[in-house]
Amino acid sequence: MGNMFGFTAVMKALEMPQISRLEQTWTILRQRHTEGAVLYEKTLKPFLKNMNEGKESPPLTKTTYPHIIPLISLLERDTVFSEGPDPWESIENGAEIIMAHLEAARTVAHHGGLYRTNAEMKLQGFEPNEEVLEVFKTEFQMRLLWGSRGAEGNQVERYEKFDKVLTALSNKLEPPVRHSEL
Repeated sequence: MGNMFGFTAVMKALEMPQISRLEQTWTILRQRHTEGAVLYEKTLKPFLKNMNEGKESPPLTKTTYPHIIPLISLLERDTVFSEGPDPWESIENGAEIIMAHLEAARTVAHHGGLYRTNAEMKLQGFEPNEEVLEVFKTEFQMRLLWGSRGAEGNQVERYEKFDKVLTALSNKLEPPVRHSEL
């Protein structure tokens, strides 16, 4: 679909500690889906890394939603919850990465019509279901995950609670190996 936002979300989810630690699951996936595993490791991960560092961008003719997460993170650095240092925080090439993302922002602004045309072409004939669309709204997700009172809570607290839930689910699927068992 050319949705770089969706692509980035899926890739970041796969790189979360709760997912990446599942060694048995990854082994089974590599055995059953070798071609997909190679594509993930050798093509998709390096592509996302290069996009985050401003070294690469998807082809304009296939993109419907450009990769704007690094720019948003850069512009909202004080308010965005971050999992770790961003690529532009390195001393060696931080300024180059910032400049690449600012240039990418200019490109996104310049080609907004092209992204719209690409999306319209890919969505031609698509009939949205209003009931299903409700599930993708932020307000619905916050009520579902946190309840009506929890949705009003502090963002950092919500992220911490969600992280604990994911960790518990991950540990249930594959219990952590204790050092005494090694």
